Amino acid sequence: MAVLSESDRVSVWAEDMRDISNIREVCAINKIDLRAAVNATDDWVDANQAAFNAALPLAARNGLTTSQKARLLTYVVAKRFLMGV
Repeated sequence: MAVLSESDRVSVWAEDMRDISNIREVCAINKIDLRAAVNATDDWVDANQAAFNAALPLAARNGLTTSQKARLLTYVVAKRFLMGV
């Protein structure tokens, strides 16, 4: 799986800025730095996708689709970081 396209990265960046604005959350970096963070995150996901897949138990590694694995990762990250667990 390749990194996101330029337009998809812009979309993620815009969505994050909208969310920050909508909940009136303080953000200590500017838009340029936030965009760089989006790019770095996407690059990290690309570089570490094999390690994530290898960390899954064999049944999940072989039985889940790529979309299901991505959703699982999303849920776990959201629980850990966004919900303060």
